[in-house]
Amino acid sequence: MIHRWLAGFLVNHKRRLVERELRDVETACRRQEAKSRSGRQAQQERRSASLPYESIDVLDLSLFAIRRGIGALTPAGAMAASKGKGRPPASFGKGDVGILNFALTLEYLEAAFYNEATANQKKQTFIKDKQTRVFLRTVTTDENAHVAFLKKALGSKAVAAPKVEFGPTTSKEAPFIKTAVALENTGVHAYSGQALNIEKPAYVAAALSILTIEARHASVAGLLLKATPGNITPDGPFDTPFTSAEVLKAVEATGFLK
Repeated sequence: MIHRWLAGFLVNHKRRLVERELRDVETACRRQEAKSRSGRQAQQERRSASLPYESIDVLDLSLFAIRRGIGALTPAGAMAASKGKGRPPASFGKGDVGILNFALTLEYLEAAFYNEATANQKKQTFIKDKQTRVFLRTVTTDENAHVAFLKKALGSKAVAAPKVEFGPTTSKEAPFIKTAVALENTGVHAYSGQALNIEKPAYVAAALSILTIEARHASVAGLLLKATPGNITPDGPFDTPFTSAEVLKAVEATGFLK
């Protein structure tokens, strides 16, 4: 909880600095605008003030955009905007390669979990709930597609899949859905924490696309576990980006990696 409080404090501090800088820009723009209008007649000023929307001064629109930008600056967005923060360890590779291998490792884990659950479901039908069965089929397809995409993007630089042991979480319905909730939310935290660290635009787009799918999975799994607001949006209106260290700690805590 302390690291989340500290992260929130730093994000709010960064937001205040950004707001101050944008206010300074707005003030400078207004001063320049006043100088440019100093030679105009008062009548022209009044007439321009009554012009329709299409005739609004371009500067006014720019300032409006700046103010809207401040309003859209969320804690999660401000944290993610700090490029270069919380990157994966060097063992995953350099630059985009390291980030993609980090993501691939998480996708390996998710795909292996769902593949094993799918195999067990075919053997003994341990999942009785119809909606949970639909969830399993869907996420199994999605996570394997994520693995295939990342492996193709990385080529020979792709890391190998880790050895895993899931215990009863892939053969009993209640542990399965609880684990799915944890894994999918970890994926959301991971992608939101790394997406803006990626340099290649095509990879950024792919990461954000995968992020939204992970979020959809997480929300459905949360509802299957228990229909509460907290299971839909665990962090409230804004998700919390995790550093790679936080993600790896959460993964290690599962005990799944061997």
